[in-house]
Amino acid sequence: MTNQNNSARNLAVDILEKIDEGSFSNIQLNQDIKSSSLIDIDKNLLTEIVYGVLQHRLTLDFYLADYIRKPEMTPRWVINLLRTAVFQMEFLDRVPDFAIFNESIEIAKLRGNDGIRKMVTGVLRSYQRNGKPSFDSIKNPVEKLSTQYSVAPWIVDQMLYELGEEKCISILKSINQPSHLAVRINRWNKTHADIIKDLEYEYTVTTSAIAKDGLRLSRGASISDTRSYIDGDLTVQDESAMLVAETMHLEKGQKVLDACAAPGGKTTQIAAMIGETGEVTGWDIYQKRVQLIQDNAQRMHLDNVKTEVQDAIAPREDLDESFDRILVDAPCSGIGLMRRKPEIRYLKSKKDSSDLHQLQLKILDNIAKMLKVGGVLTYSTCTILRKENQETIEKFLAMHPEFEQLKVETAKKIKQNRDELSLNIYPDDFESDGFFIANLKKVK
Repeated sequence: MTNQNNSARNLAVDILEKIDEGSFSNIQLNQDIKSSSLIDIDKNLLTEIVYGVLQHRLTLDFYLADYIRKPEMTPRWVINLLRTAVFQMEFLDRVPDFAIFNESIEIAKLRGNDGIRKMVTGVLRSYQRNGKPSFDSIKNPVEKLSTQYSVAPWIVDQMLYELGEEKCISILKSINQPSHLAVRINRWNKTHADIIKDLEYEYTVTTSAIAKDGLRLSRGASISDTRSYIDGDLTVQDESAMLVAETMHLEKGQKVLDACAAPGGKTTQIAAMIGETGEVTGWDIYQKRVQLIQDNAQRMHLDNVKTEVQDAIAPREDLDESFDRILVDAPCSGIGLMRRKPEIRYLKSKKDSSDLHQLQLKILDNIAKMLKVGGVLTYSTCTILRKENQETIEKFLAMHPEFEQLKVETAKKIKQNRDELSLNIYPDDFESDGFFIANLKKVK
């Protein structure tokens, strides 16, 4: 029998506990996989279980509600163990129920006492015998969608209000599909053709439908272990995020500020686009995150990147009218990332979104004076909520008559959504992250 201490299912319970305590799913999963002795097939199962439970957590809890008598008294790891078991039963057809049962019970024995083992056995047998409840039993339409697609009710309610039922449901369906691995070619180093040729030894490669330097790769070997990554020929970046630098009206030799830069994906993209005669400065509030920018720039052989530990709301009078272009990739609720970072669905609140809106305005207000007249300030977020997007821009423009909004120019296949000037990319549009981009020109 599999050593339960090192099994994929037991590790999944460990990781889910750590995520409940505040760890980020992608970072925690990568760390635990690297330190494990799992073979590739079990690494894939572990990844599928962890992300699957996070994606479907509210649904799984709805399925289990009638079978757990006192959930508030049940240890958190037991709840996560039951979630992993029911997820496999409902969503992974290739895993036989007896294997799920046997290993779940063995994990309960290993981690708990005989009472917990009996409880887990009873819940799983009752579930197998009686099955899952119907979503039709939920009468409130917001609660029903929230439970069916496992997204916090306030997010569903806001999406219904802003986007309508059809678009809302389309997005909800989309974010429960597997995410793609996307990379951006470093045009500073090699040609697209050479990099694609190198990658095709290990991946199936397709060019991005929306980003000029973007590629989609089939899941396979860890991208960070490939020669192309180590040599700095590419970096991992979502296709929607790649559009930000592409729409900034960048030119060779410009001086650019990336005010909220870590970990440096957009900073390095800007650096490659402005060339050796240009310079981009990347800020972050924490030294550890500034180091990430430096590490990425060094790996990608970009010597036109400067970094500073700097709070974007702190005054810098020495930098008045210093930059040709400024990017504010603002702190946001991250609701556009619900596919790749599924725990976001449960971590944020409506108040968080409102508080972030105020922070975004403070950053823009402080940064505005650092832009030269005639320069362009690009504002972007990875959320799809109007409060942090259009409303932030509208309020900033009302406070700053020296700015006017420009139309975001993109590839013809990308249709502008909701208004003609800014760009909204939704998770169901191109199976990429949800993103918002607005360009503001300083005219006086």
